[in-house]
Order: sequence, then structure tokens, then C-alpha cells
Amino acid sequence: MSRKLLIATKNEGKMKEFRAFFSNYGWDVLSLNDIDQDIDVIEDGETFEANAEKKAEETGKQLQMPVLADDSGLEVDALDGAPGIYSARYAGEEKNDEANNRRLLNELEGVENRTARFVCVLAVYSPEKGTHSLRGTCSGKIGTSLHGDGGFGYDPLFYLPEKEKYMAELTREEKNQLSHRADALHRLESVIEEWLGTEKGGSV
Repeated sequence: MSRKLLIATKNEGKMKEFRAFFSNYGWDVLSLNDIDQDIDVIEDGETFEANAEKKAEETGKQLQMPVLADDSGLEVDALDGAPGIYSARYAGEEKNDEANNRRLLNELEGVENRTARFVCVLAVYSPEKGTHSLRGTCSGKIGTSLHGDGGFGYDPLFYLPEKEKYMAELTREEKNQLSHRADALHRLESVIEEWLGTEKGGSV
């Protein structure tokens, strides 16, 4: 019987990266779009860790199955770490990527220090073992205009000096190696079998 893991998101951009990763492990990966229940966890934590852990635990306890949740965002040094946990709603509650990018450019107009990092915290919940979280990052700089038509969110503004490309200019394969989510997933590899395993909690 295949092992089922729910990713607590409806974001298909994220799901592409998660499916690519878990295909190596033989997991049947589902998103919130694949289930009949309407699960809405209020992300009211003050850190990426708090939000990811709450999302994983509440969803997992409702469904009684292993759940992986993430909370991710952009931290800009010149803005004291903003937009941070508010990255998706930086320009308003409607979660509009174009508006978020426009606000970020306005906030950084005339600012020389444009160093920033993407942060991704993954929290994995198992009915048997509880919750474990870890953090991945990807460092770069914020550009002055949009570049590329791949990715989502702030990818068109996020410049990677070592690649001489913007995140939105990377191929899917390149992004799956370099992104903050990829970094977190690589760290997850060391604990995934221990935390999800093949016991009762790993098969549904």
C-alpha cells in the first residue's frame, strides 16, 4: 500500500517542488486541493516555525495522517526582515504577487543595500511522533525590475549572484537544487524516514 502524505497547501507552484522531491521516496503526495474536507488553519504565529508547526499539527490531527506544512517568505535586510511572515499578504489580504512585488520595489527605491534571503520552514507531523520542523534559506539580492517568467511570488525580483540569474529565470531543475524550499527539503532528508517512517503513521 502506498504511503500517503498531505502537503498543507493549495499552492500548485509549491506542489511541483514537493512532488519532485517526494517522488524519490515512493510517497503518494496530496495537497489540500485533493481532499474533500475544507481545512483552514489561521496562521497567527509570530515566526515561520510557529505558523508551519500549527498548520501541520492542526491539519494532521483533523485528518489523522502524516502532514507536511511550510511557511515561507522573503526577508530583506534593509527593511529589518520585512516582509517576513507577511510576504504573501505584503500588499493586502488578496495575496497578489504583482502588487507585492510593486510594493517591495517602492519600499527599496533609492536603497543601496538590497541583500535578502528567502526562508522556508518545513514542519512534518506524524500521528505517532508529533511534530518536527527545520529551516532552509537561499541568499541573494533584490533587483530593481522584474526578470524572467518562471516561478512565482518574489522570484522575478530575487537575484542570485552565483548564478548571475534571477530566481524566475532558473529552470525547474536549477530551482529544485538552489531554492530555500530545496535547502529545507535537503535537510528534511536526514529525518524523513525517522519521522514519517513506514509505521502505522506512514501508511494510510
